[in-house]
Amino acid sequence: MIIRTKIFELRNKNYKSLSELAQTMGISVSQIYRVREGKRSINQKFIIGAIKAFPKHKFDDLFYLAPESSTAPTIIVKVQ
Repeated sequence: MIIRTKIFELRNKNYKSLSELAQTMGISVSQIYRVREGKRSINQKFIIGAIKAFPKHKFDDLFYLAPESSTAPTIIVKVQ
């Protein structure tokens, strides 16, 4: 399982741009883009920044767990 975020959907209601969101979160714009594109995982600094940027939302409103991508190795077990 990996952690995913809903802040990009919420951003449209609260912030004019990803740059403004990144500034409020205290992280770089490039980190915002990399997380949105799935090129970077969500770390502690991102989580703390999201909570700071969306103080009226609960953690569960901002983040959720998702299965890892299908590119992860699959283990096949034969049962006899």
